[in-house]
Amino acid sequence: MRTLLVMRHAKSDQHVAGVADHDRPLNARGLATAPRMGAWMAEHGLTPDVILSSTAARARHTAERVAAACGFAGDVVAERGLYDTSPDAYLETVRRLAGDAGTVLLVGHNPTVEALVERLTGSAVAMPTAALAQVDLDLGAWADLRPSSRGRLAGPWRPRDLFAAGPA
Repeated sequence: MRTLLVMRHAKSDQHVAGVADHDRPLNARGLATAPRMGAWMAEHGLTPDVILSSTAARARHTAERVAAACGFAGDVVAERGLYDTSPDAYLETVRRLAGDAGTVLLVGHNPTVEALVERLTGSAVAMPTAALAQVDLDLGAWADLRPSSRGRLAGPWRPRDLFAAGPA
């Protein structure tokens, strides 16, 4: 059994003049929400063994804040192949970089994260910023992960549902 945690990056600042899309930072809401999601993950036994992130600033910063808050002890692996790409590229990145991890957190972008979850589970889910979905897969190894692999969906968990009184 392998667990793939799929997360959309936290809320970014879309109004920074002269900053390329790849370099957009998190806004104040994103900076607050990412660690809250990481703490929630730790409380629910979802601390990953490996974290893979898009190289986009908003995804990397989300992954780093989630990692610190959930007690992740390793390094976040930033991968260019997770930016502006397809679900197939996400699957290939997991196959290539997950090693023997039991649980992998992948931090990426819409619409790809939604398409990935739907492909692996058959369920269409909305993944607003900082949302998290858990896909449990009957795989002996990540190398066995294919576009045709099917898993069981848990979640998605959305900040606005988890933290009604705080930033979402």
